[in-house]
Amino acid sequence: MAIITLTTDLGYKDFYQAALKGSILNTLPSVNIIDITHEIEAFNISKAAFLLKNSFYYFPKYTVHLIGIDTVYSASNKYLAVKYRDHYFVGSDNGIFSLIFDENPQEIVELNILQSLKFLHFPLADIFVKAACHLASGGELKEIGDSTFEIEHRMNFNPVIEKDLIKGCVIFIDSFENVVTNVTKDLFTKVQNGRKFTLHFKRSEFITQLSWHYDEVPEGEKLCLFGISDHLEIAINKGKASGLLGLKANDMIRIEFH
Repeated sequence: MAIITLTTDLGYKDFYQAALKGSILNTLPSVNIIDITHEIEAFNISKAAFLLKNSFYYFPKYTVHLIGIDTVYSASNKYLAVKYRDHYFVGSDNGIFSLIFDENPQEIVELNILQSLKFLHFPLADIFVKAACHLASGGELKEIGDSTFEIEHRMNFNPVIEKDLIKGCVIFIDSFENVVTNVTKDLFTKVQNGRKFTLHFKRSEFITQLSWHYDEVPEGEKLCLFGISDHLEIAINKGKASGLLGLKANDMIRIEFH
């Protein structure tokens, strides 16, 4: 069965999400629509990229991922369809693709299926749905766009690395209020090189040991571990780390090796 996933900032209060899904089903009634999330803050490209990057590869190959972030039409806002690791992505060329992909895509086209701009009020339904359903039906990229090799690049804040130190930051707070940092497992292991460490963050708090699971410490105690995203997380067993520790997006963390 064809699959189209949705990652948008449309929320659940308005009719926009229903209109988007209705447009998909009108075009391709047999498709399986999967919500990744509709709760991205408006125009928060980095958060959308993080969620999609860490979820898309769980889906079967040739799944189509429709990205509804910053889609308002303008002369400078290109719409792309991209093939990457045998998955398809449809979205605005606003930098989000560069945050999702770790390597060059297999194929990129700039969509050329725009209708009269006079009536282009909802590009998600007017353009993205047509592209996504075409690809979900087995259509080729070249049939809906003009080949290109360029995408807009956007940079996240990267950790600062020294011989005995990594300076990073909080990039995501999940629904359990676990705090996800931009320090990856590969980076941590490379710099650590078998040494002990101390993770420092707000309020003079610190952690000196990695856990494998959230329940390796008593309830209410803080811990750090590498979660499903392979990013270093700060958590509290059966607690809300973000609120209780005062951590929010973009806050700095520091890891000292000794």
